[in-house]
Amino acid sequence: MVVATQRLSYAEFLAQCPEDGRYELVNGEIVKLQPIRAHKNVARYLIKCFDRESEGLEQDYVIDKDIVIRTQAANDRERGRNPDVAVVPAAIWNANVMTYGALTEPPLLAVEVVSTNWDDDYIDKLAEYEQLGIQEYWIVDYLAVASRSYLGNPKVPTVFVYQLHEGKYQQQKFTVDEPIISGVFPELTLTVTQIINATQIG
Repeated sequence: MVVATQRLSYAEFLAQCPEDGRYELVNGEIVKLQPIRAHKNVARYLIKCFDRESEGLEQDYVIDKDIVIRTQAANDRERGRNPDVAVVPAAIWNANVMTYGALTEPPLLAVEVVSTNWDDDYIDKLAEYEQLGIQEYWIVDYLAVASRSYLGNPKVPTVFVYQLHEGKYQQQKFTVDEPIISGVFPELTLTVTQIINATQIG
């Protein structure tokens, strides 16, 4: 659902963005994000998992679903992305608490839970987050909606973890009961099956 037709900058997007939901700036337009409940359940579950890990590691992180980050598309147009989950050092978040929940600095970790427009997460956001310098990027394809070129045949629910090495993402792929390996949360104990169970589907 597009709610604006003029080409907006990131600053204009922040000033005009409605407050009744989650939105992104894509190609100069404000686009509303409308995830289903299962999608939200996954994001909520991951926030709880990351919060526990942050406390266990005694790391001062802000972990939230309402953090907007400024990225750049291949055509150099500014975009405003709102990951399903973002992990940000508290020092960065609290540097200016009187502003909106929008950052120009890269978060440590961003998670996108895949919807029907899966290519946005696998292609566009992957490139934007790599360029921005986000240390770790998760793609959680709990419905296995991406193409077989990504998921294999047969397609199964998969979590991809991209970690930044010398400016480029290195990919790891996890399915079923394989422990998901995270650089940001090295002691994390989590599997794709646990994430699927959190959806409350079936």
